Amino acid sequence: MRQELNIQWFPGHMTKARRLITAQVKLVDAVCEIVDARIPVSSRNPDLDSLTGGKPRFLILNRTDQADPAVTKKWAAYFRSQSYAVLETDSKNGKGTAGFSAAVRELLKDRLAAFEAKGQAGHVVRVMIVGIPNVGKSSFINRIAKRKAAEASDKPGVTRGKQWITIDAGLELLDTPGILWPRFDSQEVGENLAFTGAVKDDILDREALAANLALRLRDVSPGVLEERYKIIPEAEKTGFELLEEAAKNRGFLVKGGEADTERMAAVLLDEFRAGRLGRVTLESPPGSGE
Repeated sequence: MRQELNIQWFPGHMTKARRLITAQVKLVDAVCEIVDARIPVSSRNPDLDSLTGGKPRFLILNRTDQADPAVTKKWAAYFRSQSYAVLETDSKNGKGTAGFSAAVRELLKDRLAAFEAKGQAGHVVRVMIVGIPNVGKSSFINRIAKRKAAEASDKPGVTRGKQWITIDAGLELLDTPGILWPRFDSQEVGENLAFTGAVKDDILDREALAANLALRLRDVSPGVLEERYKIIPEAEKTGFELLEEAAKNRGFLVKGGEADTERMAAVLLDEFRAGRLGRVTLESPPGSGE
C-alpha cells in the first residue's frame, strides 16, 4: 500500500527561469534537454515544448551509471523513434560526453550547410542546455567544456541565471537554471522526482517517501532490497514494514528496541540517489513489456 503524498515544488525563481528561456531561445540553433536515465519520462519538463519554440531538440540520457543499461538502450531507441537525437552519458565519469559536439553538428547539418552556402562557414553553433533541477546538467557542461565552467551540486536549485560557455571556436552553450513545472501530472511523477532529489527534501515526508521507494524497488528490482538490506520483499508487506525490517537488520533502533524508520528512510533515499543500490531504472518505455 502506497502512502498518499502531495508533492509540488515550484519556487519563485523558476518563474524567472521560464522567462529567461523564452527570451533567449531565439539566440540559439538547438536545445539540448538533459534527463535522468532512471526516470526518462518524469524528468522531462512538458512545458519545454512550448518554451523552446520548435528549435531542433537533442536529448541527453544522463546518469547512465546509475540506470539499468538494458533499459537505457530501450529508452534511447524509443526516443530516436520519436525523431529525437539521443546521447547516453555519464557526466560524473565522462562516459559518452566526448561525442556531444559531433552529434550536435550532425543534428544541425542542414542548417550549417545553408550557412556555408551563404559564405558563412564559420557560423558558431549555439545550443541552449535545459533540464530539471539536480539532473547533472552542470556536471555535463563541465565535462563538455573540459573545465569547471558551471557550478555543480547534488542539491536542486543551484544554477539561478543564464551563463554562456565557449566549448571551442565553433560551439557555445547557454546554461540555464533547472526548472520544474507548476503542477505534476500524477503522484508517480512527483515521487520519481523526489526519489532522485529533483525536489527539495525539506518539503517532504521523508519516511512516507522512502516507504514508497521501497515498494517501487520491490516492483522493479526486488533483488536490491534483498542484497542491500537483507529483507524479503513479500507482496503483502507495506512500505513501512519493509522500512522497519531494513532498519532492524541495520541495527537502527530507538529506545525500547523499536525500529528507527526515520533514520532508515534517510539512508534508503541517500543510498538510492548515490547509486549504492546498483543500477536501477524506475520507468520502462512504452511497449517494452516491463
